[in-house]
Amino acid sequence: MTHATTTQDEPAAQGGGKKQSGIGQRRSNALSQSNTAYATRRAEIIEAAAAVFIERGFSRTTLSDVAEAVGTDRATLYYYVKSKEELLDEVVTRVVVANTEAAEQIRDSEGSAPERLRRLMTDLMLSFEKHYPFIYVYLQENLAHVKENRKGWAAEMRAVNRRYEKAIASIIAQGIEEGTVRDLDDPMIMAYGLIGMLSWTNRWFSPKLGIPASSIAYTYVEMLLSGMVASDEKSTAERT
Repeated sequence: MTHATTTQDEPAAQGGGKKQSGIGQRRSNALSQSNTAYATRRAEIIEAAAAVFIERGFSRTTLSDVAEAVGTDRATLYYYVKSKEELLDEVVTRVVVANTEAAEQIRDSEGSAPERLRRLMTDLMLSFEKHYPFIYVYLQENLAHVKENRKGWAAEMRAVNRRYEKAIASIIAQGIEEGTVRDLDDPMIMAYGLIGMLSWTNRWFSPKLGIPASSIAYTYVEMLLSGMVASDEKSTAERT
């Protein structure tokens, strides 16, 4: 997903200097303090922004759209957020890093490769549901084409993505070595297929459909692993 050429970040400080604007300073102070009312309102804004991102698309959404959704004006919104990118990045960074760390823990845990792949895929789909729609908006982002002030964040996210991919490829490689996963191709190619299968749910999944993420994960796991798991492992699973 590419960004529009115009943005609606907070107004620059008067005089074109680099000093933080008055509203920016107030926001920084509020964020640094333990203000329950402020934190609650900011969480409401983030949730409202998520709904607008899904309805209009991230690139077409403006802060004015978000302000309208929460029943305020754009000037007031600046007290809580600097830009729509901040809304997305703040949530996504935390969740993507947590998902990656969970994948690496599963990679290093006990159990056969198919068992660990089941846990990993289920955890990821549940995360998509829990943090809907922010991770889907992130999946639609083109990290190679972001605004200059987000290039550092994009590079960081690409590095985290690679860690996730390598964790899955490592489990698959271990499965091939132990004989529980078929040696179909390069483990990284197989990992890309697994990730792509779940990531494609961004095109159609919504909690409003009434289909639990756990059910989707189960279906996808069985579809995928029935084609990857070696015969001996299939027999063992059927017996148990």
